Amino acid sequence: MHSKKQTSVKYYVGIDVGSASVRAALVDEFGTVVTHAEQPIQIWEPQPDHYEQSSADIWAACCVVTKKVVCGVDARQIRGVGFDATCSLVVVDKQFQPLAVNSQGQNNRNVIMWMDHRAVSQVDRINATQHRILNYVGGVMSVEMQPPKLLWIKENLRESCWEKAGYFFDLPDFLSWKATGVTARSLCTLVCKWTYTSDGGWDDSFWKIIGLEDLVKDKYEKIGNHVLSPGESVGKGLTPEAAKELGLPEGIAVAASLIDAHAGGLGVIGADVRGHNLPCENQPVTSRVALICGTSSCHMGVSETPIFVPGVWGPYFSAMVPGLWLNEGGQSATGKLIEHVVQGHVAFPELQSKAAASAQSIYTYLNSHLDLIKKSLPVGFLTVDLHVWPDFHGNRSPLTDLTLKGMVVGLTLSRGLDELALIYLATIQAVALGTRHILEAMEAAGHHINTLFLCGGLSKNPLFVQMHADITGKPVVLSKEVESVLVGAAILGACASGDFASIQVSPRQFLGIPLEQKRRKQFGNDCCYSSHWTFVTCFFPAHCQW
Repeated sequence: MHSKKQTSVKYYVGIDVGSASVRAALVDEFGTVVTHAEQPIQIWEPQPDHYEQSSADIWAACCVVTKKVVCGVDARQIRGVGFDATCSLVVVDKQFQPLAVNSQGQNNRNVIMWMDHRAVSQVDRINATQHRILNYVGGVMSVEMQPPKLLWIKENLRESCWEKAGYFFDLPDFLSWKATGVTARSLCTLVCKWTYTSDGGWDDSFWKIIGLEDLVKDKYEKIGNHVLSPGESVGKGLTPEAAKELGLPEGIAVAASLIDAHAGGLGVIGADVRGHNLPCENQPVTSRVALICGTSSCHMGVSETPIFVPGVWGPYFSAMVPGLWLNEGGQSATGKLIEHVVQGHVAFPELQSKAAASAQSIYTYLNSHLDLIKKSLPVGFLTVDLHVWPDFHGNRSPLTDLTLKGMVVGLTLSRGLDELALIYLATIQAVALGTRHILEAMEAAGHHINTLFLCGGLSKNPLFVQMHADITGKPVVLSKEVESVLVGAAILGACASGDFASIQVSPRQFLGIPLEQKRRKQFGNDCCYSSHWTFVTCFFPAHCQW
């Protein structure tokens, strides 16, 4: 698999829709990202805690980046397309035209973003029902999930949106519909964000008790009554219209999608790490947690049996890795929080100027500045008198309290670059302490975790990674292929194409079987999990005050 000469390499396209941009990658059959591209997308914030986007803007960005990555490639070699996206809510009418999710009547703004917190009173009422389905979301539903947003639309935009709505899509499912014309939904999105269960489907009593009985009467057509497993082929592949817009041939296989964090988890959690002296070597994949860290952070842990963790979403069966139960912890603002703290500081213009003069990013410059002022002690000790409580956008896990606010303790009258660097460090440490809190909750409930696998934008910051290793006391692993989320999306397309038998072999085969042996046993010399899973960077916990 690693050295055979290929006369005609097969390629797969992975398309990732994040909060602020869309990215695409062309990935070969060995798991290597050949090329990738990025395009920004627009966010509207009409009032505090209301965040909206445009599905047309998002799809247009998907087309731009896809055309870029496939330019010059023989179309016959491109075998499949996979999408992942944030778990935002898309609303269209019966003719699939966008419907406004705002009182201004701006139909182009038809997406309520995942981080939107407008449905506070609705989620409080849903949680007050104490319905049994809430056991599968850590006991408390999040305002970032879809039922409270649907209820908000019904109560606030009944005539202009609710009664006209033909379909409510999770954004990943909207993209697969846009590509194929098929309204099938991914098991991942419905299980994780809509209260669907993989064994029982929809629970009529839940929707009736929260006041959305109309969806039951409609036999769930508006929110999904045709469900596919992630990686399963959707319809007949790309429609002629979508193929033209994306710059791909008609009929190419399109996979049932994943939420973006779950694509990242898929891209890293099954890695081959032999030879790095890691505690997870020769241990089951259940000893690992994938941490996908970007605008927000998600902590993905899998288990062979369902584990109910108070304040942590799940357990969800087969929502990320087939055959395994998933628990998903999370922090609502991590990358966004660091950006907010740094850019809001009075010394930010000075930082920008000095970083530009040294041809460095602002975060690389801050990391270097911390090294200059740390003196004899490790950098972590610089903030012994400065502390940040990071829940500026509420707490997702494990406290599940969206009313929490942020706090900084230990400020002085200093207004210079030193103070900016220190508050930047304290914020990163606060995020890492939040991760530790989530891991402790998961371990107390029955998970056995010994290694973290990081991907996403923040994983490119060595200070962020090292603080997570130091504060959790667990080694952190980064992949050779830094675009793990895009690889996860491409894996979906590879499976939909039929070139690979499944996303993953039985999880039981992880027990005591080296990964290369597992690959040969299941797939011969071909496997979706291929060479990008050669991990070359490990961060081990340093001795410090944590």
